[in-house]
Amino acid sequence: MPKWCKTILAILLLPACVGAAQALVKVLRASGDADTVWVALGAGAVCWGVIYLLLPRPMWIYVFGHELTHAIWAWLFGGDVKKFKVSSEGGHVVVTKTNFLIALAPYFFPIYVALLVLVFGLGQWFWNWQPYRVWFHLLLGAAYAFHVTLTWHVLQTRQSDITGQGWLFSAVVIYLGNVAVLLVGIALLAARVEVLQALQWWGLDTVAIWQQLIRALSLH
Repeated sequence: MPKWCKTILAILLLPACVGAAQALVKVLRASGDADTVWVALGAGAVCWGVIYLLLPRPMWIYVFGHELTHAIWAWLFGGDVKKFKVSSEGGHVVVTKTNFLIALAPYFFPIYVALLVLVFGLGQWFWNWQPYRVWFHLLLGAAYAFHVTLTWHVLQTRQSDITGQGWLFSAVVIYLGNVAVLLVGIALLAARVEVLQALQWWGLDTVAIWQQLIRALSLH
């Protein structure tokens, strides 16, 4: 798809960005009383924040996760990985299939959060790790803060993933992807809102914004 088409698509998706933000606020408000979850998540995020500010940044770990995310999403779309290279200065992966989701996935899909959920889910299934749920939430908060801080850090430099897709289109996809992860993740963790309800709020709020825009344009 040409970049100019992606730019038009990104503009058309802006109401969905606003609708996503409104839906996220609703989910957060509905989940505000889940104290045991929020305290542990917040503590984990603060712990990582201290590490991020005071210690050398573990860029090799981030780059490995970044390139692994490219590889996993390529596999999901039926592609193969031909080359995988990682260093603290940067990495490179060669895949047989690519699209905008494969290219931008590392910026919105928190790979270490996903791996942590997978490990805890298996532990819960086989060994009943329910007593360790608070530690799971603590590590989850740290892992998500790791994703946010280091993704923001690398976005301060020129990224071929971004320039290849176009800045506006990339920004919209990354934003929507991150909000989608939060909508689903908070709904599942806090257990105050059903995932389908959160997504329905997103859809309804987006439709309402489009209706407002259409009415505003019709007045002119």
